[in-house]
Amino acid sequence: MSAANHDRDRDAWAAEVADKGAYPLRILIAIGVSRQKEAGAAGVVLANACELEKLGHTVDCWFLEDVLPAPVSPKRFEALLFAIALARRVRREREKYDVVNLHAPCGCVYGILRRLFRMQGLPPYVMTMQGSEERYVRIMRQEYRKGRAWHFGLGNRLWHRAYHQTMYDYSIRTADYGTVANREAWICAELKYGREPGKIRFVPNGVEEGFFAERVYETKSSLRLLYVGTWLDRKGIYYLADAFRLVCRDNPSISLTVAGCGSSDENIKSFFAPEVRGQVNVVPFIARDRMPALYAEHDVFVFPSLFEGMPLTLLEAMAAGMPVVTTNTSGMADVVENGFNGISVLPADAEGIADAIAQLCASVELRCRLGREAQNTMRRYTWEKVTRPLEEVMSLAAQSGAQK
Repeated sequence: MSAANHDRDRDAWAAEVADKGAYPLRILIAIGVSRQKEAGAAGVVLANACELEKLGHTVDCWFLEDVLPAPVSPKRFEALLFAIALARRVRREREKYDVVNLHAPCGCVYGILRRLFRMQGLPPYVMTMQGSEERYVRIMRQEYRKGRAWHFGLGNRLWHRAYHQTMYDYSIRTADYGTVANREAWICAELKYGREPGKIRFVPNGVEEGFFAERVYETKSSLRLLYVGTWLDRKGIYYLADAFRLVCRDNPSISLTVAGCGSSDENIKSFFAPEVRGQVNVVPFIARDRMPALYAEHDVFVFPSLFEGMPLTLLEAMAAGMPVVTTNTSGMADVVENGFNGISVLPADAEGIADAIAQLCASVELRCRLGREAQNTMRRYTWEKVTRPLEEVMSLAAQSGAQK
């Protein structure tokens, strides 16, 4: 199909949209991570695609291996090479899609082609971003000064600014519309890049219906704590280890499970004080269908992350009725209201985490009240509900593109 014919088809389609008011879209969602439903970012893509298809749209998902089938060397350039290859492939297959949803930073090259080089006939571009890179840089600079960031010295920070941040900048600036998974990053993106209101929107992540289950809250002499997530410095792991040591002083029978960490038992336990390592259980990988049972087997969810988008594991734990302890930053602050549906503490505050855990250990009534309110809150965050605003953004972008 020629570009002229393609443009005429878009004009006809725009007229049909105006007449009918509703229409099925042909959507591409792409992200530079592997297709693994256990992973957070990939899980978001797959869940959104599933819900969009239920709404009548056609959705293709491209992951890292779909665009870059061979490993990249050096790996540090993987994100840029993915963005380049992605832009080329979308350009070749542009007639298949009404709108493309590219997760930052992989949309930077495609956005440049559309905006700066004004290539005609390319589908409108919706950017999706989980969290603020500015927040990440600030947090990790502070942690590096404490000796608690693994790779964030001056050279790493300069590389991040010149490479990663630049890709994010162009991903955001060149998008027709954007969605961001937490309010902090949404506001930052709108203000920093001067985007007019409505072009970038807050669209949170969601939770599957399968995580909602009846929970029995019992008085116990020994509680089981749970942390789920990769074992990274930005996840607040040092403060988790410090807090657990403090908690064990008054609760010697308490235990902690570290699940889905992607690291060995020996490595994880090396972060904890020798005297409490025997109370730490490590599950390096856990299958997706095993997650509801994992939450059911534990009493308190602890998530001390310093930087996130909107973590799926936190949403899942809340949907499962678990009382949660987390930090009042990033996406955690959007869903956890301290003392109402969880306990939130300052980031990098081991004593605050330990105190919150101690409160929950001491009171089954508190665990019950917070857990039930957490589950009630998550009823507003099912994938069915949160995908609707994403669909609206996709429709606006596709309609604006068709009218050009």
